[in-house]
Amino acid sequence: MKRTFLLAALLGLFAGGLPPHADARMAPQPTGVIGVDTNQLTPDYWVDRQRQADKVILDRGAIASQNRRLQHEDPSLHDVEGLPGELPAAQVREWIEDLSSRPSRPLYDVQGKPVGKKTLDGLMDALNLKAIPKTQQTRYGLVVHRADLRTFPTTTRVFSSVGDTDIDRFQESAFFPGTPVAIVHESRDHKWLFVVGNLYAAWIEKQHVAEGSKTQVFSYTRKVPYLVVTGAKVRTTFTPDLPAVSDLQLDMGVRVPVLRDWPGTKAVNGQAAYASHVIELPVRSDDGSLRIVPALLPRTADVSPDYLPLTRANLIRQAFKFLGERYGWGHSYDTRDCSGFVSEVYRSFGVLLPRNTRDQAVSPALNRLAFGAADGRDKRMDAVADLQVGDLVYIPGHVMMVIGHDNGMPYVIHDTNGGSWLGADGKPVSGHLNGVSVTPLTPLRFNAAQTYVDRITNIQRIRP
Repeated sequence: MKRTFLLAALLGLFAGGLPPHADARMAPQPTGVIGVDTNQLTPDYWVDRQRQADKVILDRGAIASQNRRLQHEDPSLHDVEGLPGELPAAQVREWIEDLSSRPSRPLYDVQGKPVGKKTLDGLMDALNLKAIPKTQQTRYGLVVHRADLRTFPTTTRVFSSVGDTDIDRFQESAFFPGTPVAIVHESRDHKWLFVVGNLYAAWIEKQHVAEGSKTQVFSYTRKVPYLVVTGAKVRTTFTPDLPAVSDLQLDMGVRVPVLRDWPGTKAVNGQAAYASHVIELPVRSDDGSLRIVPALLPRTADVSPDYLPLTRANLIRQAFKFLGERYGWGHSYDTRDCSGFVSEVYRSFGVLLPRNTRDQAVSPALNRLAFGAADGRDKRMDAVADLQVGDLVYIPGHVMMVIGHDNGMPYVIHDTNGGSWLGADGKPVSGHLNGVSVTPLTPLRFNAAQTYVDRITNIQRIRP
């Protein structure tokens, strides 16, 4: 009786097909975002649409050559290792004043109260500019923990309007563990350092920088063998034995030396090493000096023994590892913003980009296509039709990375705090995307009168 019932049930299942809910899971579903269904939120959807998806776009030699051009030709970058042995006061003051100028527009605190004159006076005083010596020896250090870069030496958050507490106007960017910096000044309270890195110069909390000799600092950045973080982020193994390297976040593109000959049964910070990669990380001693110590990174971590080959398939897959991550202005929230997003995707291939959109968009070291106010829609649409995977599309204050074409439209992946389009009734729809998102390019609106295409300023092509 039981066998007869089971057989009948199976026959009924095959005759009737899968349950309706199973069909719904496999069929593409609308997302509510114009032109995007659930299938388009997978990297393979876009990889499968590419011709020669695994063909190398730029090889390691071409990437190295482009990086050298960027370092030598792009004024937004600093040659930290090439700084002179002594720094004059004028240079140090210029770096600080270029960033930390007194705010002239209204700002509000987290309670919505205006930031007053007394607070601003205190911030300017904290710069401690009168203490800059006429000349000083150039000092170096390594960043030991993912750390915010700030306009002023303060953790105080300020905003452009009451109630908008997502974009902190004193937040500049972030540096990651192992980033080499020149230490050029100290705040009045001795809790902050003004540092110059290759991609940025800003204030950083002193506790996140360990000072060492120039040789010690830059030899760490060149150590081999190494691992490259290819996941959106990975974390070192928790250890109470050495909190400085416990559960430490390493973001995409971070390079860390690896000790491949470490015996598997030899402990690192109280744990056998055989199930992990033994990597080397910088830590700050009690006196502020630099030490390099071993730490464990699980073998399950998304890492590679070298930078990934720069292919269309890899570009898409790397970008999609961030899909859905919250938007973080200036790398707030331990995440990233639009320019940080594309920088870290490309960094996993060993490609350097300037940090901010204003510098990326006009960098002379890249393959740039520029647009001006006189360029009409026809020229812009011709360029849009020619977009290829990995191209970076800039509008004022924003950058997007192309992932392919579908339904006659180019599609992009981008880290955005906005996103709007016209609904079926012709009225604006606000998407409130606020994260790494996939969208078609052409329907997006810059304002009520203009599309994103109308406002394209530059297209940068990381290809021949």
